[in-house]
Amino acid sequence: MTAGHIRRFLIAGLLPALLIYTLFVFVPVIWSAYYGFFNWNGMGAMKFIGLKNYVEIFHDSVFWRALKNNVVFVLASVFGQIPIALILAIVLHKNNMLQRFLRSAIFIPMVLSSVIIGMIWQYIYHPQIGILNFLLDYLQLGSWKLQWLSDERIAIFSMVPPLVWSFVGLYLIIFSSAFQNIPGDIHDAALLDGATGARKLFSVTLPMIWSTVQVAIILCISGSLKSFDLVYVMTKGGPAHATELLATYMYNSTFTVYRYGFGSAISTSIVLISLIFIGTSQWLSNRAAKL
Repeated sequence: MTAGHIRRFLIAGLLPALLIYTLFVFVPVIWSAYYGFFNWNGMGAMKFIGLKNYVEIFHDSVFWRALKNNVVFVLASVFGQIPIALILAIVLHKNNMLQRFLRSAIFIPMVLSSVIIGMIWQYIYHPQIGILNFLLDYLQLGSWKLQWLSDERIAIFSMVPPLVWSFVGLYLIIFSSAFQNIPGDIHDAALLDGATGARKLFSVTLPMIWSTVQVAIILCISGSLKSFDLVYVMTKGGPAHATELLATYMYNSTFTVYRYGFGSAISTSIVLISLIFIGTSQWLSNRAAKL
């Protein structure tokens, strides 16, 4: 088979997936950006208003509160999920029955619906019957009991544990697979050169899977910026917008007050903010890799 035949075969294989992606992802993004220039309630005639929706967004204090909360989610994901998953992947790198069971147990939250996870953590944080406050009473730390989801000072931070717990299993599996794909010859060469323990980990193993870590960071950032269901189930963005995220801000602006043009502008802003965050993270991670 010639190179031309192989190229045509690859194009024919990729074309259906590319068409589906274009139809269901790329085209809606373009349409959403287009609707962002209009004042539209979803049913009547659309009125072109230029950049007024975007100007209103950047003058809305709720938008900045939602962006700040999303930054908290991004930092919690990148510096919570990634390190925990890496540590667990290192500890559970062997393929015996116990460690396979532990990996499966840690992965279980990924199988559960976000609605179920939100309901579970609602009960954990419940001020009267929640297991967290009960545990604090049992440990004679009753002064530490708080209104975890009702106090606007701490509500957004109370969302971090369920967020990390929900997705750490995914990155554990990703990193475990990356560790297993490192050729055994590299491990043998490292041992011959005297690299063991932490030195082998930081000088050989982690550099070999750095591209996988970069992909995981991208997934963390994009997933955090579009987080919706967990927060909506637990707090609906309250109290007083204390847990409002960009996605819940968009949902409330679109489907509560029926401002589809404004909601489309918010969704376009989320895409642009995601690109900025991802680009910045890749620049920083590439610089870290060269050090």
